[in-house]
Amino acid sequence: MKIVKKIGSLIAGISLFAMTISTHAFAKFPEKTVEMTILFGGTAKSVGQLVAKGLEKNLGGTVVPVSRTGGGGAVGYKYIQSRPASGHDIVWNSNSVSTSHYKGKTKFNYKAFEPISAMTTEVPVLAVKSGTFNSVKELAAYVKKNPGKLKVGISGKGSFTHLTSAIVFDALGGKVTYIPYGKGKAPAELLAGRIDAAVQWPGQFRSFHKAGQLKMLAVTSPNRIPSDSNIPTMQELGYKKVDVVMWRGLAAKKGTPKAQIKALEKAAAAYANSSEFKAASKKIGFTINYLNAKDFGKKIAKDDKKIKKLMNKLGLAKK
Repeated sequence: MKIVKKIGSLIAGISLFAMTISTHAFAKFPEKTVEMTILFGGTAKSVGQLVAKGLEKNLGGTVVPVSRTGGGGAVGYKYIQSRPASGHDIVWNSNSVSTSHYKGKTKFNYKAFEPISAMTTEVPVLAVKSGTFNSVKELAAYVKKNPGKLKVGISGKGSFTHLTSAIVFDALGGKVTYIPYGKGKAPAELLAGRIDAAVQWPGQFRSFHKAGQLKMLAVTSPNRIPSDSNIPTMQELGYKKVDVVMWRGLAAKKGTPKAQIKALEKAAAAYANSSEFKAASKKIGFTINYLNAKDFGKKIAKDDKKIKKLMNKLGLAKK
């Protein structure tokens, strides 16, 4: 009789253990608030906040965007790496995952993250103060005749705008001097004459361009952008090698369960295809470019190779 009781107790214990495992394994995700780390201000922050709301709506849980800026994205990336790989901490990432690594700001590279989905692309634009240069052709002629004299503003040494500027002016065939904005921003620095040209996001220049104060000369993507369709591409102007865009998307720490990645990917896809996000893209001036986790991973790896090569060429990569 005692043996029967012991067997019964053992079976009951095993059943309870199995139920506990089952309940944990199939618990609804997210079980708690999902924090979405945003690495930068400006357009990155604005669009990131929209994406967080879109995820919340389609995920069925609370998603809170939290700004963790600094170090060209390194501060936010390091934070994600310090958190458990549960899917409750994600990052609104970009090409900065590579630039911050090769600058020596992070010891880990893109492989330390699980891609969730690409969401957008933003295209840099080359701008000058009105009345200085009327075209890219005029600008190219000047830099060739006056090596090192043109002052080009950048967000910081080794930043994405620095890399893009290097690609643009290398294509133009002239040497220039790069000057970090410091506390100022591109439009203010151009209008004050402290810099002669800048490569930045169209949203920074658009109102000044329309007012006739600044002139946007060309975008760096292969195709014109819908929000500024009157601005030609560098490729249209004969500079076929200029093809630079900033992608932004979602990622989590390496080791995050596939089920969580899939849930986040599904929610991101739903928002990327929503009329709300499409309307925002026209208003703010970004392009929706959704990629699933697998394709996004391939995109990140491909761009990482390009960025590494360019930063080594410019002497910006930390050995």
